[in-house]
Amino acid sequence: MSTKFEEAIRRIDSRNSEDPNHEMYMGESFPKELLYSQRMSRHLEEFSPNAPEELRIAARAQHICRWKVDRSEYPSTRVGYLKWRNELKKLHASLTAEILEEVGYDEEFIERVKFLIQKKKIKKDEDSQTLEDVICLVFLQYYLHDFAAKHEDDKVVDIIKKTWAKMSEKGHKAALQLPLDAKSKNLVEQALA
Repeated sequence: MSTKFEEAIRRIDSRNSEDPNHEMYMGESFPKELLYSQRMSRHLEEFSPNAPEELRIAARAQHICRWKVDRSEYPSTRVGYLKWRNELKKLHASLTAEILEEVGYDEEFIERVKFLIQKKKIKKDEDSQTLEDVICLVFLQYYLHDFAAKHEDDKVVDIIKKTWAKMSEKGHKAALQLPLDAKSKNLVEQALA
């Protein structure tokens, strides 16, 4: 990987380390989005070791500065949720583009990263699909347990079904190998029944 790539990752991590929200992991407190971005990179490396540089950056920047657009600023409806998600995608793409421009990437490279971050053409674009698979894998492994604790099983099973529908066959195989706790595994089994 190029030194431009390393500098871009450093700057993405620097922005995410400003997250005021923290998460405990392995007895240590981490800025929430920094930990998420590192999990994304680790899963991408395992899932697609030959991923192009654009996809590696898009994975690392998937939630860059996510805390700056608060969910509570949007109605607690499906429409409100979708609007919030779209605003986040624009923010993530814009902030990442600024970083990539600063470190010297060309416009074509930057546009490709923005395209991926905005998750365009899932199921049609191989890299977009890979990114979506990795997002789903990270959710299932690290966030499903806590999400399930806050919601009724029926709602969680429905979310897992929707998550599964976004994934590729390769993503499904990887998901079935994840080290899930018993409750999460049971919910996944219900969703797939």
